[in-house]
Amino acid sequence: MRVGAAAAAIAAAIALAAGCGGDPARLPRAGGGHHTGAADATRAQSPTGAAASAAPQKPARVPLRAGERFVELRMPRLYTPKAPTTGTDDYRCFLLDPKLSRDSVITGTDFLPANSQLVHHVILYQVDAEHVPAATSRDDLDAGEGWTCFGGTGISGAGDMDLTRAPWLGAWAPGGSEEVAADGIGTALPAGSRIVMQVHYNLLAGDGSDQSAARLRLADDGPGFRHLQPMLLPAPVELPCRPGHSGPLCDRDAALADNTARFGMAAARANMVHVLCGANPIGPTQSCTREVGERIVVRAAAGHMHLLGKSIRIIADAGTSGEKVLLDIPAWNFDDQRSVRLDTPVTLNPRHTLTVTCTHDQALRDRLPALAGTPERYVLWGEGTTDEMCLGIVLFTTS
Repeated sequence: MRVGAAAAAIAAAIALAAGCGGDPARLPRAGGGHHTGAADATRAQSPTGAAASAAPQKPARVPLRAGERFVELRMPRLYTPKAPTTGTDDYRCFLLDPKLSRDSVITGTDFLPANSQLVHHVILYQVDAEHVPAATSRDDLDAGEGWTCFGGTGISGAGDMDLTRAPWLGAWAPGGSEEVAADGIGTALPAGSRIVMQVHYNLLAGDGSDQSAARLRLADDGPGFRHLQPMLLPAPVELPCRPGHSGPLCDRDAALADNTARFGMAAARANMVHVLCGANPIGPTQSCTREVGERIVVRAAAGHMHLLGKSIRIIADAGTSGEKVLLDIPAWNFDDQRSVRLDTPVTLNPRHTLTVTCTHDQALRDRLPALAGTPERYVLWGEGTTDEMCLGIVLFTTS
């Protein structure tokens, strides 16, 4: 399913996901903690047993399996992050070449942060051979290493506005290491493809330079592989200031204007997400439901919020007798954003629905060192570390 032009633009913002697991686990995560969220990395087993529990422990290194190889893609030179406008966030895209002469699949993805204190999250986007000239031209427009890229890659026609089949190859956020796909499952990476590594730098964490890398676990593609796809499930964020707290940014219009000053037109996604999800009432809990649109087999799920996140759930066919909980994180922890592999894959048909629900809590700003000294504000969906997101991710195959 493709969403309409206005709503589709929010897909480019969905940089989470940041920490949104990969192939059943192909989305990597590694590096030191920045700050915790609502609790101590609690991940609960779903009531239905569909969603696996995910204890916050580092998985053992998986040896290369037959036919696999590692390819490491590192930023060519050091990059020193800086906010391109006001604010404390820098989104930078780097064009990398895996030098593929034959069709391949990614069976595992690891991210190797060189400066883990600055890196808020990373997303790897596929650029097919047809769009490589446009990607190269975009890279050449900005001076220095890479280019500024709030939201998606900014490459015309590259497809990062598709919520249902997002061109993500992997993602990283605090709390993870390499996650390896089950046998026979991988993400397609055709010959001649390039990869854009989008890095969100959080300048609240300090300064310095970075030369991070992604390490791909690759195998030759063939009829024995089922291709994994990520589906992105955004929901609004409408979190007003608490009673008794006031300030110029407690007004929604003022807060949106501040987001626009920091991130340009990407800030408009705070309103566009309502086009997709409808007008949710203002408050700490927001949700969004949409039809699947095709037959899929869900194999893993993940969520992404920022520092004020309290809980997140993804439910298939919510409110019906056949509802299945795919993801249930009752106590969000920003430093543990791993994907959760389902114990039993869940098959959904086109008219089935997926619902993501998030709860945020302004009171967390009183307890998080990362938000010390930041004034209370009306919090909207936004690109910055001090803004918020509500993003569910389901990872599926079509068979």
